Amino acid sequence: MSTGKFSIIGCQHVHIGIFIGEMLELGYSCSGIYEKENHELARSIADKFGIPLVEDKEALLDKSVTIVGCASINEEKIDVIELCESRGKHVMIDKPAVTSADGLERLKAVIERERIQIGMLLTERFHPAVYTLKQHIDQGLLGDIVSVGMRKPHRLDAEKRPEWFFSKLRSGGILIDLLVHDFDLLRWFTGKEITTMGGYIGKTLLPEHPTFYNSVSVQVVMQDCIVGQLYADWHTPNGSWTWGDGRIFVTGTEGFAELRLAGDPLVREEALMIQVTHKEPTAFVPLQQPPWTITEDFIRRIEGSTSILSHQDIVKACEATIAADALVTCLHMNEKEQQQ
Repeated sequence: MSTGKFSIIGCQHVHIGIFIGEMLELGYSCSGIYEKENHELARSIADKFGIPLVEDKEALLDKSVTIVGCASINEEKIDVIELCESRGKHVMIDKPAVTSADGLERLKAVIERERIQIGMLLTERFHPAVYTLKQHIDQGLLGDIVSVGMRKPHRLDAEKRPEWFFSKLRSGGILIDLLVHDFDLLRWFTGKEITTMGGYIGKTLLPEHPTFYNSVSVQVVMQDCIVGQLYADWHTPNGSWTWGDGRIFVTGTEGFAELRLAGDPLVREEALMIQVTHKEPTAFVPLQQPPWTITEDFIRRIEGSTSILSHQDIVKACEATIAADALVTCLHMNEKEQQQ
């Protein structure tokens, strides 16, 4: 069990609760949470885990703290990364780590200096269904990968979102915010790099937020002619059993697999992996647990042990989202049409 300390600088998204919970389970203690704007969320998370709220973030950067967790406004996360580097603190960032080409270059510079380790909550690698699919791909059960499709619908709950969420500048927008997971998984599943990309982002609602787009579709071509189709939106109905019916489809020369990451209300409401090959009929696949959590993976990297997620993986995922965001075509209805 560790007796080390960590702290939280920036608490704008509940994702940071994943990191806090896993750090506490590893035996770390939390010095406190600093959040300058979203006091309601910060208080909720502080109460949940029994952690004090702190008004001065400098108190969370003292010598006793070795690791900082951050779920700041997306645009500001790179500032926290650089602050942590200046104090010699490793830092775990909620996704996305950066929202612009300038932020990406700053991130690369921190990583190249090798003073600290940076983690990012690319949690899907550590989802049992995703991890199981990765094992089957590596074992050759699906043959050579031909295509990968990913769907990531989300519930919007606009009235519960902070103002910065609707700003492309501050949030990064739908592609950078949501597809960073998918670009990471494309490389992880295939072991290949991206060669070309193109696609569209669409705006059909909320004219009062002119830079907020609510759907995105990107087509990716990878080495060895592997094709990826990535889709996300903010249109999960309020009546849905889940915040988002995320699915992954992988086609290979020997078989096909589908992941239903939120389960299926007509089958069972837990994650499903369905697979069929030339040798085996369609069946539900038993899911494997990853060998450790994303937070344990980060700690292993700090300690110099093998890890599932590397600095290169984080940079490549960020690079892909920034590049794709610059390439997609923006589609939008005029204000009158959106209001009809």
